[in-house]
Amino acid sequence: MMAKNTICLWYEKDAHKAALFYAATFPDSHVTAVHEAPGDFPDGKKGDVLTVEFTVCGIPCIGINGGDVFHHSEAFSFQIATDDQKETDRYWDAIVNNGGEESQCGWCKDKWGLSWQITPRALTDAMAKGGDTAKRAFEAMMEMRKIDIAKIEAAVRGQ
Repeated sequence: MMAKNTICLWYEKDAHKAALFYAATFPDSHVTAVHEAPGDFPDGKKGDVLTVEFTVCGIPCIGINGGDVFHHSEAFSFQIATDDQKETDRYWDAIVNNGGEESQCGWCKDKWGLSWQITPRALTDAMAKGGDTAKRAFEAMMEMRKIDIAKIEAAVRGQ
């Protein structure tokens, strides 16, 4: 049964490949159903994969293969909280090394153009402290692509 609220993501044609990648990369992520088109449609034929139901870290999603009409933007991203540098590196490297691209401040894009924020809890905890601590952590983060937890922790200590 489909969840009451599901994130719908538009793909040109690779929703199934994307869902399989997310399921292999992130915990509590699975492909739950693949649906073929019952007839021809503007960017596909009867029998092509039309939609894919999947979860990303427990969040229900559906991917639709709708053709080259709409594109992902940074206006939507998945933010993945990480507990340590090893986990941060694992997710970042999986996305970037699978045809993705790096951006700033812990953001990257997967090869399908979907944005991801790989965000260590050390950073969000530092920002939540407010004041000078948050300012130092923020300034350190602004210099980074992938977040370096040791540098964030040093900034928190004022080093």
